[in-house]
Amino acid sequence: MRWLAACAALLAAAPVRAADDPLLRARALYNQKQFEAAVAAAEQARATPARADAADLVAARAYLERFRLSSASDDLTNARDRLRRIDPQRFPPRERAEYVVGLGETLFFDGAYGAAATIFDAVLQSRDLAVADARERILDWWASATDREAKPRSEIDRQAVYQRIRTRMEEELAIRPASGAAAYWLAASARAQGDVQAAWDAAQAGWVRSALAGGDRGAELRADLDRLVLVGIVPDRAKATAQTPESLRAQWEQFKERWRRN
Repeated sequence: MRWLAACAALLAAAPVRAADDPLLRARALYNQKQFEAAVAAAEQARATPARADAADLVAARAYLERFRLSSASDDLTNARDRLRRIDPQRFPPRERAEYVVGLGETLFFDGAYGAAATIFDAVLQSRDLAVADARERILDWWASATDREAKPRSEIDRQAVYQRIRTRMEEELAIRPASGAAAYWLAASARAQGDVQAAWDAAQAGWVRSALAGGDRGAELRADLDRLVLVGIVPDRAKATAQTPESLRAQWEQFKERWRRN
């Protein structure tokens, strides 16, 4: 949806005593998006054998975030190396879920989109993922991986894959109407199926529903939908109807003006 949102919310916030505990400090730094410092603190925490796996998990997730932002291959290699040496058997459910998400992200960045989608799907269905913010981000990752996995397939296969995305987003919105990821991917999957009217309708619905997401998230959703409509849906709809791209863009601008946030 937005070059894959970070999954920082999966790591528990650290208490005040983080200054005295390198593992808690690493988590706090990760959540503050200070990824290089988080890796350094995690390496320090790894000196305690009983905490080595938890420290490697934080470091791996930090390296993945660095790769997401910079595409530096060394960061992806370092993340993979940290994940490979972890023994997840000793993790409690929360850290096990974080570990699985790290595997999914790594597979995605390696181009193994189908495998990544399978992992993200399992996380979405797991009861370990209790934080709503984390679910939103994993839903976005799952849809992105599924979308990429669908592109090289035959037209018939692609239709089935995008219908799966579309159905899941409809179900998600029925339960969580504030989901920006679901609102976006409902429109995007309808467009990918060639259902331009449904894509247009879903984009409009997502736009007016963005107030439920609130604050920055609502603004992000509107920006994503605006880009999807102008770059994708408008040209497709113009080809499918007798309307010009200019008239469709004007209609979209008029619609946004009617629903402009004060």
